Amino acid sequence: MSDFIRRIVSGNKARFKDETLDVELDLAYITDQVIVMGYPATGLEGFYRNRREDAKKFLEHRHGKNYWVFNFCPIRENSYPASFFDGRVSRYPFPDHHAPPLAILPLVAREIRVWLEGSKDRVAVLHCKAGKGRSGTMACAYLLTQVSLPSNEASNDKKLVEERAEELMDAMPSDEDTVALTDGPADESAVEGPIVDRKATSSPRPVSVSSTTVSGSGSSTPSSKPTATLQHVLDLHTSKRMKPPSPSSKYDNDTEKPKKVKQGVSIPSQRRWLYYWSLLLAHEGPPGFWSLSPPAQPKPRIRLKEVKIRMREPTGVKASLLKAVNAVIDRNAFAKTATGEGQVWVSLARYDDEFVETLEMWERWTRDESGDMGKRRRGAEEMEGKELSELFRDGRWDRTKMVRSFARLGLAKSGGVQKEGDDKEDKKYTYTVRPLSSESWRHIKDEIEHGGPASGPSSGLKSEATSIHESLPAAEGPGISDLGVVLDPHRELRLKLYMGQIFLGWLWFIPQFHMPPDSTEPVHLTFEKKDIDFPLGIGSNIINVEVVMEQVPSAQAAKEEVQPPPRATTVEAEEGVKSEPVGLAATVQAVAAAPNLGSIVEAKQAAED
Repeated sequence: MSDFIRRIVSGNKARFKDETLDVELDLAYITDQVIVMGYPATGLEGFYRNRREDAKKFLEHRHGKNYWVFNFCPIRENSYPASFFDGRVSRYPFPDHHAPPLAILPLVAREIRVWLEGSKDRVAVLHCKAGKGRSGTMACAYLLTQVSLPSNEASNDKKLVEERAEELMDAMPSDEDTVALTDGPADESAVEGPIVDRKATSSPRPVSVSSTTVSGSGSSTPSSKPTATLQHVLDLHTSKRMKPPSPSSKYDNDTEKPKKVKQGVSIPSQRRWLYYWSLLLAHEGPPGFWSLSPPAQPKPRIRLKEVKIRMREPTGVKASLLKAVNAVIDRNAFAKTATGEGQVWVSLARYDDEFVETLEMWERWTRDESGDMGKRRRGAEEMEGKELSELFRDGRWDRTKMVRSFARLGLAKSGGVQKEGDDKEDKKYTYTVRPLSSESWRHIKDEIEHGGPASGPSSGLKSEATSIHESLPAAEGPGISDLGVVLDPHRELRLKLYMGQIFLGWLWFIPQFHMPPDSTEPVHLTFEKKDIDFPLGIGSNIINVEVVMEQVPSAQAAKEEVQPPPRATTVEAEEGVKSEPVGLAATVQAVAAAPNLGSIVEAKQAAED
C-alpha cells in the first residue's frame, strides 16, 4: 500500500526498484555518477516519500562509502542530521519552486566535480523535496561543466545499463517535441562535441536585446552554441528523471500526435538560470559580471520604470478541479479589476543581500586560476579560517524566509487598465503598474483586506510568500519614486504578480543578462506566459509580462538604490512556517469536495518542485 501511494506522489518521475534489497525509491541515475532522488523522509512523510533508512540501505549496498549527498532543502522546509549519512552531506539550500542565488550553481558544480574526480566509483546524490526541479537544476549545472557527457556504458551493472539505454530511446523527445531555446537553428555539433567551447577568444558578451521579446530560456542570445548544449543537458535529464509514457498514453486521442514528454526541469526561471550559467561557462556573460578585479567605474544601476501585464478575460469555468475552483473565485475579481475598480499589483523581491554577497565571495575565491568557471581552485576549501562546508551548517541563512520583498508596484493613475478590441469572446486587458507610495499601498491594502474589489482567498505560495502585511521601506524614500525603482542589475529579481490577494504567477531574472551595454534608451523585456512560473488559476489567462528598465547615471545611482528591510530576528521568524506547495494552497477550500484522490494528486503534481 505504501509503495502504491509513493508511486502516486512520484507522478511522472521515474522510480528505481532494487529487487535484491526489495526497495523501490523515487530515484534515478542521470549518469553513472549523478543520482537524483526525492527527500529521504521519516515518520508520516516517509509513508509517501523515500524512507530515509531505505535510501541509505540502497546507497551503501550499491556504492559502499563512495557516495556524497547534496541537500537543497532549507531547514525551515525539511532537515535531517548529516550524521545519518555518516557526515557525507553538503547543503546548499534555497526555497521550493524558486531559482537560487546564481552563485550557488558554480559552488555546487565545483564541489560535485571535486568529489567525482576522486574516483570513478564515486557518485553524487542530489535531492530536494520532490527530487525534480531544484535537484535537476543543480545536476544540469554540473553536467554543463563537463567537456563531454559520461557514457552510460561505463556502468558495471549490465542490467542497469540496458534498462537505462532502453529508457533513453523511449523517452528522448522527438525534434518536433523538443522545446527550442533559440530563435535560430541549433548548433548540432555542440551535442556531439565539447559541452563548452573553452577555446573561445571573443570577449564576454551580454544577451543581445535586438527585439522587444526576450525568451525566459534565452531566445535572444547571439550565440546558439551554449544554448544548444544546454538543451542537450536538459533533454538528458528529462529522459532519465521522467517516466517514459506507456504505450497507451503516448499519443493524444484528439490529434493522434505523440504527446510531449514532461520536462524534468520544468520551472521556467530555473531553466533561465541554467541559461545564464551556460553563458558564463562559455565566457559570454555580461561584461564585468562576477569580475575578479575591482571595476574601474562605479557599479552600474538600472531603474525599473513599469511592468505591463497583458491578460485575456476568463471565458468560463475550467474542467479540472484546480482551475474550476480558481475560475469561480477569480472571475468576479477579474471583472472588477478590468473596469478599474479592483487592484493588480506586483511585489519585487530578492535574496538577502549579505547572503548573496557571501556566496559571490566564495564563488570568486573557489574559481580556478585558469578562469574555468566549472572548476574549483586547489586549496580553496578554506578562506580566512572559515571552511566552505560550514557555510550552511548553523542554518543562519535558511532558518527564516530567504526571499525578501523590498518594493511594490500598483496600477498607474493614468492608463492603468487598457482594453483591447470589442470581441466579447476574446477580451484582452493590459494592466500597467508603477511604484507605489506608502499612502497608495495603505489604500490598496485596506481595500483588499476588507472585502473590497478584487479580494478573495489567497492562491499564492505560503513558501516565501509576499504578504500584504509585510513592512517595506517607505516608497517616498530614496530609490522609489514615480520615475521607477533603482536596482543593482547584477542581482536576481523576482516579480510576483497579484490580483487582490489572488496569486497570478511570478518570474525570476537577472537584468544585466538582458541589458545591452551603454544603452541610453529604455529596454523592454517581454516574458511570454511560458516564461512565467506557476501561471495557475486566473494566472493561466496571462498572455505576457513586459518589464521596462533603463540605465541610471552613476552620479545618482548610489544615492537611490533600494535596499530590503533588515532580516527578521523574532522568535516567530526564526521558527519559520512549514510551506504548502503551490496549487494545494490555491485549492485548500476545495480538497474536501474533491471527487477522488487522483484529482488532488494531479493538482499537487502541477506544483511539485
